[in-house]
Parts: sequence; structure tokens; C-alpha cells
Amino acid sequence: MDNRSRGRIGVLFVLFGVGIVVATFVVGATFAPDIGVSATNTADEGSTMETLVGSQGGGAGLHKYGNVYLVSNDSLSWRLSDADSYFDVTHLDDGRILAAFADGGYTDCGPYKSPCTRTGYRIIDPDAPDGPATVEEWSFPVRTMTNSEVHDVELLDSGEVLVADMEHERIFTVRDGEVTWQWNASSYYDAPADATTVDWLHINDVDVIGEDRYLVSVRNANQLLVIERGAGVVEVINEDDDGDGKGDSDLLLRQHNPQWLADGAVLVADSENGRIVELHRAQTGEWEIVWEVDSAEGVKFWWPRDADRLPNGNTLITDSGNQRILEVNQTGSVVWSTKTDYIPYEAERLPVGETVGGPLHDSTPMLTDGRGDVPVLSPLLAGLRASYPLPYWLSESHLASITFGFGTAVFGVGIVVRDAFGRFFR
Repeated sequence: MDNRSRGRIGVLFVLFGVGIVVATFVVGATFAPDIGVSATNTADEGSTMETLVGSQGGGAGLHKYGNVYLVSNDSLSWRLSDADSYFDVTHLDDGRILAAFADGGYTDCGPYKSPCTRTGYRIIDPDAPDGPATVEEWSFPVRTMTNSEVHDVELLDSGEVLVADMEHERIFTVRDGEVTWQWNASSYYDAPADATTVDWLHINDVDVIGEDRYLVSVRNANQLLVIERGAGVVEVINEDDDGDGKGDSDLLLRQHNPQWLADGAVLVADSENGRIVELHRAQTGEWEIVWEVDSAEGVKFWWPRDADRLPNGNTLITDSGNQRILEVNQTGSVVWSTKTDYIPYEAERLPVGETVGGPLHDSTPMLTDGRGDVPVLSPLLAGLRASYPLPYWLSESHLASITFGFGTAVFGVGIVVRDAFGRFFR
């Protein structure tokens, strides 16, 4: 076979591979389940259902285009896009918004090179004269935008702000710019030499559950801690039973945003198990799943990172990887959902927000058919979703098809290049 024939064959391989990739996207999008159930199905006639959303953003690494916005029924009421990433958002009594954030481009960088990232909290006024605006900020410099952010802040009755800090792996309170109290994870866990250089525990949430009692999510340990000021850790949900420093990954796996429903009951976004679970403390003292849901609208959850039990017994879910916010009832049926721009981190239904205490689903688990992980492809797809916004319908089979098509095209390019070099040096 001469070089020219090989070149034509190479072009055919390229066209075939590109065709497979294009066809995969076209067919996948065409037959994808619909996302979006109108709020008119759930809102009382004449009323407005408001959902406040903190969006981490999009782009490579998901730290770009961060925003905070309000969805009224099915429409966008307002949006503020002035940070690389926003995370937990809380509607304050005066109508303003308390939001955890991370943003780059600062020159006040402490020990780090300028420009740098700072993280902390902002106060947003949605009714500012010229439109929604940040009116107050407290922040500190961090080594990197990734795995160093403040993901959650809470305003205490004392006027202090409670902060979950994954840069130094601690929770602390701040008032008037000064730290007034802190709990360091190194007092309970075996710490590395410098927690700012590694993604050690990834403390991503802290909630007030009683006077001087806080529920803390330690993501990388698969654990929730109850911490009391002055006493330290007083309870561990998902204790380490085998000495590896982590709880059972079958119960929780790199979770986010737990909600304390009652003493002995907690609702958790079990993120990397791809589900929402309600855990109850059994008489033995062990925690067990009593309710779970892992899909809705015919779409499996991907990296859900928030779940709030609403006063009506429904559950508001932030399905980050699928870029949607949805509300399901106890049977898991969707009563409302909305597609989001980029990657949402957390949502709360106004005016109640995330409550301490809520209706329990004390019933047998909702058994589902699970995700059915595929070796290599499932971890790869999960990693891609955690790094870049992908279509919600993209599954392991689509990824396999795209990979095959891309590989075929690259093979064809190799033949064409080899043919070109052969003719050049002939």
C-alpha cells in the first residue's frame, strides 16, 4: 500500500472517530430525560416559592463564574456574580444574604505571593440601590483556590460568625475581624506537618444545633462530629472502626451539608455515594440509614452536596453534578425542579432556610437499584464532573463511546502525519 492510500485511510479513521463523538452527543442529548417540574405544581395559588442558591461556578476546576441568585417559582429574580466561587448562603432576618466565598486577584496576601486567593464571608444586599451588591466582607488569604475555601458560615445570636475553615482544618468564630474562639482538628485527628499544603480533612460544613453545640462535616474522614465549646468532640457519627482514621464509606462517603433533624437523626448529602440519606442513631448507639434516595426524574444523582428537610416533609436537594435543584417528597417523587447555570453548591427554601429540627422519615429504606459503578469509567466520570460542568445525561456508556471515537480519530491523525512525513522525506 502506497503512502497516499494510507493517508486516505487515516482521514477515514479521523472522520469515523469524529462522527462517533458527534453522534454520541446528539443521541445522548436527544433522548435525555427532561429536567424541570414547574413550581405551579407545588406553590399555593397566588403564592411565590423562593429558592436561594449559592453557585460554585464552572470552567476548569469549577472556580469561575461563581454567583448567588434567587429563583422565584420558575423565574430568576436576581443574581450577583462578583466572585470566582460562592458556597453556603443564608438569608438573614434583615433581608440580606450571608455567603461563604472564595475569590482571586487580591494583593493583600499575607505569607502568599500576590495576586492571591482570599476566602471568608460576604454580606450581600439584594435590594441595594444599583442592584444586588456585596456590602461587607471578611476574608483571609489562602495558599490555593482549590481545597482551601471557606464553604460554610453561620451567624450566631452572639453576633459572632461561625466559620468552617478547610485551609487550616478548624472551625472558629469571628467578631469585628477578630477570632474569638476556635477548635482545631489536630486536637482530635492525627495531623500532617502543615495542613495548608495538603487536602487533609476538608472540613466543609458547620451548623449550630444547640447552645454552644455545632455539627461539623469532616468530608475526607467520612464523619460528622458534634463539637461543644469548652468540651471538644462529644459525638462522632460514623466512627472509625478499623483504625484507618475514616468512617465506613458504605454509610457516608465524602459528604456535604448535613442537617440536624433531631437528637439521633440527621439528613446528609452523601455526595460520593450519589444519594441523600437520613441517618438515625440505633439503640446500640450505631448510626443507620432509615431513608435514602439516589435518583429523580429518571436521572441518577451526581455529586449531590446539599439536602434540606422542609417543614412540609419534602426534601430540597442540590444535585451539583447534574446542575439542578429539586424538591422530592417522602417517596422520592419530584414535585419541583430547575436546571441551573454551572455548578450549584447549596440551596435553601425561603423564608425558613435550613432549620435545626425537621420532619423525620422513620421508615424502611427506599431501596433503589444503585449506580452500578463501572471500573475505570465511573471514577473517571466522577472526577471529570468534579472538575468541569458536564451534561447531566452523560453516563459511563457515553464516556466509553466518546473515548473510543476520540481514540479512533487520534489513530487516524497518526496515520496522516506518518504519511505526510513519509512523503516529505521520500
